Amino acid sequence: MTPMQTMPEELVPVAAAPPTVTYRRIGVERWSGAGGAVISNVDLSQELDDEVVSEIRRAVLDHHVVFFRGQHLTPDQQVRFSRRFGPYSPVPFVEPVADHPEVIAVVREAEERQRFGFGSLWHSDFSFLPEPPFGSLLYAVEVPPFGGDTLWANQYHAFAALSDAMQSMLRGLVGVHSARDGYAPKMQAVHDLFKGMKVTTSDEALREQAHPVVRTHGETGRECLYVNQQYTIALGGFHQHEQRPLLDFLFAHSTQDAFTIRWRWSAGDLAFWDNRCVQHMAMADFTGHRRFMTRTTVAGEAPRGRAAD
Repeated sequence: MTPMQTMPEELVPVAAAPPTVTYRRIGVERWSGAGGAVISNVDLSQELDDEVVSEIRRAVLDHHVVFFRGQHLTPDQQVRFSRRFGPYSPVPFVEPVADHPEVIAVVREAEERQRFGFGSLWHSDFSFLPEPPFGSLLYAVEVPPFGGDTLWANQYHAFAALSDAMQSMLRGLVGVHSARDGYAPKMQAVHDLFKGMKVTTSDEALREQAHPVVRTHGETGRECLYVNQQYTIALGGFHQHEQRPLLDFLFAHSTQDAFTIRWRWSAGDLAFWDNRCVQHMAMADFTGHRRFMTRTTVAGEAPRGRAAD
């Protein structure tokens, strides 16, 4: 019998280096116009000191998603790295990896033929929770020879590109988030198509959670849009016929090409992104090949809007 894995001890999260930091311990190379950065000179399988962790957190805040190439991680090492940024955020509805309760596998098997994959609609992870996660860390174990890219959309840029009048109106609105179209029992047949994952739907997914449409980031103080196609189902106080055109506009606007960051995976890559200011989606364009990733999730805080003037 294989013994249970011993989970690493709790680690105190490290605050980000100041915004004016000159990186001393890590390399940071901007990836695209909309954000993203490749971090070098770091081996995530090793114990990292506080200065390195603080610089990585600063890079995440400045670039919204960061990428590490050529890593060799066990699930426990991925968990340990995640915990340097905050406690574990439970993942609803998805069964974790055996013996690793803080890790989920995101898998598409070669024999799957559906034209969509897990996470292939634009979303911010679990925005239907009262306190959605801050960070998600996705590690590539096995990748297809083509396709399977992940895209992120910068929601700071999405908000800033709106007119002053639209910004002013949206600041006063509340979005209603729910997992009903992802994890309610009506969706079980869809999740059963994912042969390498176990997803258990539940009536818990019918719950609704209100969050501001315009979120003020808890660390940067910057405003960003906080709605997404997968989980935002309504706008508080609007009739259905009034809200639908506005939601459709926001979904399309917030994910337009000019705001997106795209990553082509290689085995050993790890992406770490800030769910508070980006949406993301995975491409399912590699039928006939396997894609196997492991993911850890860092707890966040309840979204807040801008304080009243």
